[in-house]
Amino acid sequence: MLNEGERIGSLLATLAERFPLAQRLVVDGGSADDTVTHVLAGGSQLLIGEQGRARQMNLGGRAATGRHLFFLHADTQPPEQLQEIETVLAADPEWGFAPVRLSGNGRLLRLVEWSMNLRSRVTRVATGDQMLFVRADVFESLSGYSDIPLMEDVEICKRLRRRSPPAILPGAVITSSRRWESRGVITTVLQMWALRLAYVCGVSPQTLWRHYYGG
Repeated sequence: MLNEGERIGSLLATLAERFPLAQRLVVDGGSADDTVTHVLAGGSQLLIGEQGRARQMNLGGRAATGRHLFFLHADTQPPEQLQEIETVLAADPEWGFAPVRLSGNGRLLRLVEWSMNLRSRVTRVATGDQMLFVRADVFESLSGYSDIPLMEDVEICKRLRRRSPPAILPGAVITSSRRWESRGVITTVLQMWALRLAYVCGVSPQTLWRHYYGG
């Protein structure tokens, strides 16, 4: 998480209610708002590390003690189907992800989430918005996420799918549609496609990060 004071408290309350026995690790990348205060009030374990999704998730992954590690972005709500998730984990899959729903209304957003789910099933490459999970020993053997500023989710999925097919959870996560709403649905989709194409063609994640964030 980074500067998620408005939403992190409700997310942690949801996690505690739906998954009371799960270890909940929150990794902050140096928030400048009241995010940390909300985390401490929620009773979750807090880690503070270098900013960057890959670095933050690797820090959380190293500190976690569970058999399976679930990586959830702060703007994503987890599925409700605890028993169904436990059924999937009973088969001890090496990795997997969840389908995604976008929080906003509108036909274009429904089309976007449908295409995201179709693409991830066909290519076996999911995004970080889809609550990627990895068995702890597999995560360690891969040395976690590659230390790149963008496309870390795509990169690790490509390594994981060479080991085994993903397990797809039955329930969908609900991801905030703020990115699509603030930049425009069509503009955001085209930008995502362009970034993925550039990455496949060999453009460095550092260059893509500068283009995406305008740095």
